[in-house]
Amino acid sequence: MIQVVRELGPTQIGLFALYRLGLRSGHFRRTVNGKLANRLEQGVKDFSFQPLWRLPQRDALEAVLGELGKEQALNIADEIVSGKARLFGGVPLPIQLKPATPLAHWTAYESRQLANEELLPSGDIKFVWEPARFGWAFHLGRAYLLSEDERYAQAFWQRFEEFLEANPPYQGPNWASAQEVGLRLIAWSFALQAFLSSKHTYPERIHRLLCSIAVHAGRIPPTLLYARAQNNNHLLSESAALVTAGLLLPQHPCAPRWLRVGHHGFQRGLLSQVAADGGYIQHSVNYHRLMLQLGLWMRHISQTRGESLDEAVQARLAAATRWLTALVDALSGGAPNLGPNDGAYIFPLTIYPFSDYRPVVQAASLAFCGEPAYPAGQWDEMSLWFNGDFSRGSASPSTSIWHPRLSHPTPAAPNVLRSPNGESWAYLRAARFSGRPGHADQLHLDLWLRGENIAIDAGTYLYNAPPPWDNALAGSDVHNTITVNDQHQMQRLGRFLFTGWAQAQIIESEAEDSGEWLKLVAEHNGYRRLGVIHRRQVEALPNGDWLIQDTLLPNKVHRASQPREYEATLNWLLPDAPWQAIELPNGAGFEVEIEAPQGRLRLALRGRSTTPQTQSLELQIARAGRLIFGKGAVCPVWGWSSPTYGDKIPALAVRLTLRGHLPLSFSSQWLLE
Repeated sequence: MIQVVRELGPTQIGLFALYRLGLRSGHFRRTVNGKLANRLEQGVKDFSFQPLWRLPQRDALEAVLGELGKEQALNIADEIVSGKARLFGGVPLPIQLKPATPLAHWTAYESRQLANEELLPSGDIKFVWEPARFGWAFHLGRAYLLSEDERYAQAFWQRFEEFLEANPPYQGPNWASAQEVGLRLIAWSFALQAFLSSKHTYPERIHRLLCSIAVHAGRIPPTLLYARAQNNNHLLSESAALVTAGLLLPQHPCAPRWLRVGHHGFQRGLLSQVAADGGYIQHSVNYHRLMLQLGLWMRHISQTRGESLDEAVQARLAAATRWLTALVDALSGGAPNLGPNDGAYIFPLTIYPFSDYRPVVQAASLAFCGEPAYPAGQWDEMSLWFNGDFSRGSASPSTSIWHPRLSHPTPAAPNVLRSPNGESWAYLRAARFSGRPGHADQLHLDLWLRGENIAIDAGTYLYNAPPPWDNALAGSDVHNTITVNDQHQMQRLGRFLFTGWAQAQIIESEAEDSGEWLKLVAEHNGYRRLGVIHRRQVEALPNGDWLIQDTLLPNKVHRASQPREYEATLNWLLPDAPWQAIELPNGAGFEVEIEAPQGRLRLALRGRSTTPQTQSLELQIARAGRLIFGKGAVCPVWGWSSPTYGDKIPALAVRLTLRGHLPLSFSSQWLLE
């Protein structure tokens, strides 16, 4: 615990302790209740509100989408009208807004008085929360703008009233998280304007929605100290929701406080969470996208008052945009499944799937960098919603962001390497943690070939399920890196907490004339407790192949304890495809070949110890938690990939284990035909 306090700092620990005290003492139960809801509702004087969204013109939206895009947008909305939504960007699931169990005060869920099994058979409350975020309302609003079909407005209002009936103020699991409350508030502010001209939007419904928004806003300030303790996207989204309520209801007695607290929290949070180079404190590509969308929203609603974001905030958002741009594959729109991925997509104003990051990158690049990341295309739709009807002339490629040879953004992140032949690129994970790590994934390598991910980050799958799926994909053993003596790089104290943070650094680099990295050498100290330093060299070869060399070196502090035998395992997660494995002559290693859609991929693996006569080299291949090559036990979470929350698909976990004395070395050569 001393180490946890040292790493997180006394402020975060103290704020979290105060939050837990508020739960245990009953303070939140006594103050956030029906009486508070009544006072907040009484503050809504009439049916008036201040519009926040500048909705795009229908012809501009149709021009960006085209006929096929418009048809796709309407089909998505029709699916929602039928009662299903693609939660977390996955398969269609029923929109269930009524909790399955009798209601209790929201503090009962947060203080664990009710077990997860009492909320949902799967034990994961996110499946309760996600439909109640009302993210699907954005699809309905867009479809109504395109068609004026009253079915879409009617579907929203029916679902809205269903939610109010089943979730009275501050009762039930949908009130337990202030972030969920805030995101629902923002979605309702959109729906109010999107359906304002509908015959189903009559004054009583408007008044009821405005009262509900006030009640939602009142839920956030009492527990904002929890969001401050987390210092992550919770603080940004809850602050943005308070600003939204304050601007939407300027005559409400609480509006000045909501605006003051919200603006301060968002600015303070963003400046502390986004580094000067654009990296985000949560070390997650999906949460990075969420942060940029909140920045777009705050910029958008600030402009309704003729204001702009603070210059320092704007500069950090510009840096964050460049950082994400460098990690997005322009051929597919995909990005490494880096860090925690809870399936969040809070403004899904695009026909592109959850896995495609280009709509957000394009909108953020125009908003914060003043130039587009990509040529004109259907990904411009999100820019219409957040940036207005920008001129198509401004959407020409910019050489400072767009790379004509690779059709890929030039790197702003220092750990992106590109093949000289323009066919492939890689991302080397080498982070300096200033906030709580989400995954133990130092020196993980993502590899992309012609728009497809061939060396994969396993993702997240589930946070709250029973073992082994209680956030199990956060461990080092499922990432494309080295584990030593079957231990994670950092010590795991719970589902979301690692201690003994592994810190990495780039120690050598080589670039071509264009400035693109061809070679990087990095190391991390996560195994210092075992007397080991892990160093990795990644090199893009002239013929388009890749060479990755790993070395485990003795830590100088523990050198006196050498020699000692270690067991090290190199893991590579490959796409699920037909495969074969052969042993190289003289026991030097193995070669694994897969038949991928991009062509035949070969991975040559070797390992050696300083004492070859005592070394042991073994290969395992696991698929969907089962051993399909080699011998020995496998973990049920090996050989899985989770493209989004709650969804997992089989993959090939190729694991080479070497036993011997330090230094130990591995060689991985990717032969890409």
